[in-house]
Amino acid sequence: MPSPCSIPGCKGEVPSELDSEHLCVLHFTMGVEQACSDMRHETVLGNASHARQLEIIHYIADHGEMLARVATSGLHLSNEMKGRVLSTFLTLINLRENLDRASLRHPPTRGVAR
Repeated sequence: MPSPCSIPGCKGEVPSELDSEHLCVLHFTMGVEQACSDMRHETVLGNASHARQLEIIHYIADHGEMLARVATSGLHLSNEMKGRVLSTFLTLINLRENLDRASLRHPPTRGVAR
């Protein structure tokens, strides 16, 4: 039996693929979009440490995998929700590209004495 979304007032059900997040598909995608926006702003400045860059890369992979499992699980999604899922995939891909570009502009420093 699916559990209810943890967002107050939401009547959506949490698919088994998102049990660990306790969110329905809508709120999961909204959360990923917001997190990606925040991380993109962080990476554009070029201030993200190497460790933080690795955290972002793992976030992209983990959440992209969860999203892929939801999209291919046979769950009946409306066309609007399918569009939202695809848009969220694109957001994850764009974040990764932004991270790669930022790394090229601002290579990590390696304890160089000045």
